[in-house]
Amino acid sequence: MTEPDETCDPTRHPDLLRWLDERREAHERWAEQTPFADALDFTPASLGILDGLVRETADSMEEITDRRMTPFFQGAIWYVGEVFRRHRKMVWKYIPDIVSGELEPFFGAAGETSALDHPCVGAPDDPESYLYPLNMLRRIVLTEDELGDPVEATLPSIFADPFDEDGEDGEEPDPTGGWG
Repeated sequence: MTEPDETCDPTRHPDLLRWLDERREAHERWAEQTPFADALDFTPASLGILDGLVRETADSMEEITDRRMTPFFQGAIWYVGEVFRRHRKMVWKYIPDIVSGELEPFFGAAGETSALDHPCVGAPDDPESYLYPLNMLRRIVLTEDELGDPVEATLPSIFADPFDEDGEDGEEPDPTGGWG
């Protein structure tokens, strides 16, 4: 891990920019390797298609973590982030670990990481706003929470309520997740 440069712009990290370029260039080929190439059009509705593909490809959070460097999951991570970026007015970021303040190696090769080694998307001017596409993919295969209660997250449901607002104090949740 390395200490981030205090002047470092999390939207301009060189590894992030390189990865985004690679993913953009590989997207068409990635989509064509699925049976739904034409339907993967970056609309929020297309997240349902990707949700199904992820569930067909992996059965557990650990499997997704272990396979996060494969072409399928690299494409899926980018695709989810791009849908949020395009429709929620977010930007890609690569931020230091919240606890340590250090940056993990970008998509580190180790199976387990002590901190997040992958990019996130968030509000452009809010350093506290971020969502990790890899974690969204991991979340949809989770069947129960830490208390053993059933969980049924989908990529479309996460998109509809990205910050998991559940209407505290009797308020209805904001269907736009606070993003317009």
